[in-house]
Amino acid sequence: MFALVALACVGMLVFGLYLQHMVGLNPCPMCIVQRYALVGVAVIAMVGSRLSRPLWQGVWAVLMTLMAGFGAFTAARQSWIQWYPPEVVSCGRDFYGMVENFPLQRAIPMIFKGSGDCTLVDWTFLGGSIANWSFVAFITFALTGMAMAWVSRRAR
Repeated sequence: MFALVALACVGMLVFGLYLQHMVGLNPCPMCIVQRYALVGVAVIAMVGSRLSRPLWQGVWAVLMTLMAGFGAFTAARQSWIQWYPPEVVSCGRDFYGMVENFPLQRAIPMIFKGSGDCTLVDWTFLGGSIANWSFVAFITFALTGMAMAWVSRRAR
């Protein structure tokens, strides 16, 4: 199960990069945070897949659940912002504006914060935005992690 979760995370990351570089969608700061959470879940799942003792599998399953919960929280917050957009959007600046207006030491960290609008819904599938589907995926990963932790506890 750990390996399947890691594979699903990598697939989601590849799809996100496809949407960014091939379709032209700009990720917002919350999208970037969700990508980091996906990387965290993938790394934890990869490490967990290499363990054979139920105790350590349970520990890594709990860690995966916590990381997926963080990603779900971020995705839920972005979904909320998309459904009820604030009057003033403050998600970030565009790339060229950052490089032109800030020294390189400040511009480089800003690049990794994303530049898209968190309230904008650029892409949908079956009526759900990227943030909505990300939330569903993170909840699935969290439930999988909880189930694996429970199974490893029962195996001890």
